[in-house]
Amino acid sequence: MLRRLLLVSSVALVSAAPALGDLSSRKHAVDTRLDRLQAQIAAARSREASLSAGISLTTGKIRILEGQVGDVSSQLVLLERDLALHRERLAGLRRLYRFQSSRYVHLRADYGIARTRFDRRLVAIYQENNIGTLDILVSATSFSDLLERLDFSRDIGSQDKRIAGEIGDAKGEVRRARDRTKRTKAAVASATRVIAVRTEQVRSARDRLLARQVRLAAARSGKQRAFSSVHENAREAASEATALQSVSAQLAAQIQTAQAQAAAQAADAARAAEAARASSSSANARTSAPSAPAADSTPSSSGLSWPVSGPVVSPFGMRWGRMHEGIDIGAPDGTPIHAAASGIVVYAGWMGGYGNLIAIQHSGSLATAYAHQSSFAVGSGANVVQGQVIGYVGCTGHCFGPHLHFEVRINGSAVDPLGYL
Repeated sequence: MLRRLLLVSSVALVSAAPALGDLSSRKHAVDTRLDRLQAQIAAARSREASLSAGISLTTGKIRILEGQVGDVSSQLVLLERDLALHRERLAGLRRLYRFQSSRYVHLRADYGIARTRFDRRLVAIYQENNIGTLDILVSATSFSDLLERLDFSRDIGSQDKRIAGEIGDAKGEVRRARDRTKRTKAAVASATRVIAVRTEQVRSARDRLLARQVRLAAARSGKQRAFSSVHENAREAASEATALQSVSAQLAAQIQTAQAQAAAQAADAARAAEAARASSSSANARTSAPSAPAADSTPSSSGLSWPVSGPVVSPFGMRWGRMHEGIDIGAPDGTPIHAAASGIVVYAGWMGGYGNLIAIQHSGSLATAYAHQSSFAVGSGANVVQGQVIGYVGCTGHCFGPHLHFEVRINGSAVDPLGYL
């Protein structure tokens, strides 16, 4: 946007006390711009309200998610603790089962040994029964000694049988205990797997909630940045609207004064207009001869000619998220810039991102602007004719290479220059 061009030109016109018709057109341009600013402010306020509501809604969702994350995290802690206990118990059962299996193997071996000894003893007694009895009779010193020797032989057989029985009983008990441990281990392993699956499900649910919380936080940050930007734009628009309202009031007061004087000074105004035309012709005669016009100096149907000869490197319209309110014409540094039509230079100086800027008022509603100039050939208040050199191409202000930024404004509003060239 050609920032505050309308404000500057309006102040210049007020100070120069222009004609009533020119004042009216200027006031109309200011009021038009003011209406646009007020519409922008209203849209910005509406956008602010929408963003504020969105931020509040997102904040509420984040708080709900924080509660859900807390609940799920508590469940996850309990499940992980339960899972650790089950795994510890399962590890103990596995150790017990291995111990019982080892003991069972040893008892089974001992039982085999005892059983083998018992069987061998029975075979020996059977095969050597008579000889053994005779030996006992011969070796006995008395009848009581004979009875004791016979009882001793029987006791040895009974003891072998008892030992084998006890070992067999122990082996069976260990085997049954091992089977019970095996069943318990299987049950605990199954429960551990169930708890592990449930723990993983809860962990995944928590991770999804955390990811959603991060996304919502990022969305809220984006809305907060957008809110700050919209708020700043609304503040700037309100400031500009305030300045334009002041200028509009000054123009209105001057128009009213001019209207009051118009009837009484009609004849004087006519003579003054004739004198002004004569003075303007004389001033133009004193001004250095206009430089050669641009390559294509033939005026269009709208009465404008090209200010410089070159390609349009950036058209009118949206660019980088904002309105590009003119066209950029590529030309080498120092190329002469020509007035697109005759008029009065209402501004010649530095203006923010436009760098060195010249604005020319051509009629009550039509004005042109020429930005990024390296230097000026005319000053503010000068009368120029179509094709006259007014400055030179450069790259001042916000610029990435030598070119001319050219604007056409109707009642202060930017329009596509290509429709007038």
